[in-house]
Amino acid sequence: MANSLSIPLILIISQLYLQIWFLKIDAKVTSIIVFGDSTVDSGNNNYLPTILKSNFMPYGRDFDGGKPTGRFSNGRIPTDFISEAFGLKETVPAYSDPAYNISDFATGVCFASAGTGYDNLTSRVLNVMPLWKELEKYKEYRKRLKGYLGTNKAEEILTHALYIISMGTNDFLENYYLLPHRQLQYTVEEYQNFLTGIARTFIKQIYKLGARKISLTGLPPMGCLPLERTTNFLFGRDCIQKYNNVAKDFNNKLQALVSTLSKELYKLQLVFSNPYDILYEIIQKPESFGFENEAFACCGTGEFEMSYLCIELNPFTCRDANKYVFWDSFHPTEKTNAIMANYAVKTTLSVFQ
Repeated sequence: MANSLSIPLILIISQLYLQIWFLKIDAKVTSIIVFGDSTVDSGNNNYLPTILKSNFMPYGRDFDGGKPTGRFSNGRIPTDFISEAFGLKETVPAYSDPAYNISDFATGVCFASAGTGYDNLTSRVLNVMPLWKELEKYKEYRKRLKGYLGTNKAEEILTHALYIISMGTNDFLENYYLLPHRQLQYTVEEYQNFLTGIARTFIKQIYKLGARKISLTGLPPMGCLPLERTTNFLFGRDCIQKYNNVAKDFNNKLQALVSTLSKELYKLQLVFSNPYDILYEIIQKPESFGFENEAFACCGTGEFEMSYLCIELNPFTCRDANKYVFWDSFHPTEKTNAIMANYAVKTTLSVFQ
């Protein structure tokens, strides 16, 4: 009996194949408001002139009704599970989706854009929404919400909402290490400081607009993404440790930022949510979480396919995504998203219960 109780809750859930995804929390959170990149984009890129889209099969094949929504997964993404865990809705809709209106956005809304980053230059690579534009959309949403609910009720919701910020991977893998411009301007550490400064400014901006509960998400072990492992084929497709070290160093800077701003800004509840350790543990011990493949993705060959390279007609796409840690070469499966979100809810996000 004692041994069974010592098994981490996360393992128990994964071994039960997550039949009960979450126990709902008696939450004090009124809404989930999301900024970021493809890790949390629920479909805003569908309405942008970019090639970085996922509103076609097999994306979304395990989503409710088998619908490709623009989420870069076979099903739901972490913010969907977080919303459900806090007793809100099961999915957080994209602000740009015309199928939803302001009443739908009152308890959760997503402004994220796949392919974006803290750095404006990152968003230009694939012509997606920059962070400043996400902020402008949020300001527009605030006005609409006040018109719908009245100023007092709207401000109450916005003050008690949980603001989730999740981005940064694209700044390094899509921008710094791929293109020459930033490498000529900054060393890696200087670029990390540059991005941290942008994160600081953004947090202060939404704080001035009333945000008081904020979760700043760090980077995953980005050197272990299937696409990066594919480029490392000469070394047996191992994780690229250089990229993982950069992720850990940047996370340390974000953690320090959280500590500083928590002291500077009155009544701010700011937490650092770190996906690195839990995802790295899943990758290192996939069988402990019920996975069979951590190095290759489910979609296509599992080596490089993403977005339009990940199409329904690809004969190599796996049948059961729950056996895979990654859905495409860059993004986790729904099962992985659920495990990571549950971990965040039980740890850093527990202060908002």
